[in-house]
Amino acid sequence: MSEIVLLRHGESQWNLENRFTGWVDVPLSAKGEEEARAAGVKLKSYRFGRAFTSVLIRANETLRIVLEAIGQTNLPIEKDQALNERMYGDLQGLNKTETAKQYGEQQVKIWRRSYDVRPPHGESLKDTAERVLPYYERRIKPHVLAGETILIAAHGNSLRALVMHLDQLSKEEVLELNIPTGAPLVYRIGEGGKVLDHRYL
Repeated sequence: MSEIVLLRHGESQWNLENRFTGWVDVPLSAKGEEEARAAGVKLKSYRFGRAFTSVLIRANETLRIVLEAIGQTNLPIEKDQALNERMYGDLQGLNKTETAKQYGEQQVKIWRRSYDVRPPHGESLKDTAERVLPYYERRIKPHVLAGETILIAAHGNSLRALVMHLDQLSKEEVLELNIPTGAPLVYRIGEGGKVLDHRYL
């Protein structure tokens, strides 16, 4: 048996400001740093074999704070943009409330929550999954099958894509899936990569 811990980064400055962030490299807010430290406290008893993260600073900083908190700063870390947040295209930097006023709440909900509708010049969740899942299969899953305990620090939508795969959610079920910031989500993985159970710490 092995375990995968999925960790969405702590609150970013643009989460705080209610902006679409996507691939814009925005740091953690003060609250986000606190959330990362709190996640570290919850993960004190874990001994990870390696960690994976995106190339964006909010995920990198979350991972750094957690590893300092649990005393595993020498852990092998692999960074890859395959784990980046959804690219929100023309919406990046815009305030979500103002965008809803401009385009209508229903249209913005479709852009944010639908599986395969892209925001203008951006990625859908389907597009995000098409980079996250091959990376997971190629780079992460072999370590899971080898029995390692793995930490993945990433983003709301890249982790939604992975959870959709692990939990075998339908396109409809994933629409209501929300992954909170700074809350470790632990999957126990059995023989052949089969998910045994999962829980938030």
